[in-house]
Amino acid sequence: MDSANGTTAGGDGTADGAGLAVRARGLVKRFGDRTAVAGIDLELPAGRFVGLVGPNGAGKTTTLSMVTGLLRPDAGTVEIAGLDVWADPAAAKARIGVLPEGLRLFERLTGRETLTYLGRLRGLPAGEVERRADQLLDVLALSPAQNRLIADYSTGMRKKIGLAAALLHDPEVLVLDEPFEGVDPVSAQTIRGVLERYTGAGATVVFSSHVMELVESLCDWVAVLAAGRIRAHGPLAEVRGGAESLQSAFLDLVGARSGAGADALDWLGAGTAGR
Repeated sequence: MDSANGTTAGGDGTADGAGLAVRARGLVKRFGDRTAVAGIDLELPAGRFVGLVGPNGAGKTTTLSMVTGLLRPDAGTVEIAGLDVWADPAAAKARIGVLPEGLRLFERLTGRETLTYLGRLRGLPAGEVERRADQLLDVLALSPAQNRLIADYSTGMRKKIGLAAALLHDPEVLVLDEPFEGVDPVSAQTIRGVLERYTGAGATVVFSSHVMELVESLCDWVAVLAAGRIRAHGPLAEVRGGAESLQSAFLDLVGARSGAGADALDWLGAGTAGR
C-alpha cells in the first residue's frame, strides 16, 4: 500500500489502462460551496467483483454517477474499457449496465414491456430481446409477475427488474448503487447468484455499499471512499491488512471512533429507572 496517498499501487492494471474496466483521473464534483468528490484517481480491474464502500455522504453515488456518464464532472476524465465516457459517450455507455440509486421505472408498463422497450431501445433484434427477457424473468423469479404493472411491484421486485434491464444488452461493466438496500433475503440471494454468475463469465461488477459484511462476502477487490477521497483501494486482503475484518479496517481508514459522543447522552434511558 502506498502510504503517501493511501492507495495501492498499480496492481491489476498497466500504465496504459490495459486490463482495466474503469479508469478515473482527477475526478472532481462540487455542488455550490460543497465539494462532494475531491480529485479521485481510481483504476478498477476487469473481470472482478469490486466494492466501493464508504460512510453516508462519502461521495459514492456522485462518483458512480460520473463514472457512468449520468453526471458531468467539474474536472477529470473517466474511461470504461478504454473508452472515454465524455468524449465518446455512445460507445462507452454501450459497454455499461447501470442500476442507479433511486431507480426510476416506467410505472405504467409491465415488467415484460419494460424489458422489451429497453431492449429495442438498445438496438437488439426483437426475437433476441424476447429470448433474453424470458431467461432474465425466469432466473430472477419474475415470470409470475411479468404482466403486472411496475407500479404494483415491491421494492425487491423493482430492484430485480432494474437489474434485468441493466443486464439485457450483456454489458462488460455492471455498475450498481446499493443494489441490496431494501431487498428481502430471498430476493437478495437471487440477485447475488446472478451477479456471481455474471462475474464468473469474465464481466465486471462495481457496486456501492456501506454494509461491510456484504462487501467482504462478495467482493475480491475494494475501494474505500471517505469525504470525497479514496482512502485505500486494492485486493480485499490488502485493504483489510492485519485487521480481523473489513469492518475494522474500514473504521480505521475513515477515522471513526467507537462510541464517539456517547457520554453526552447521560440522560438516555434514565427515565426507565423509576418505572
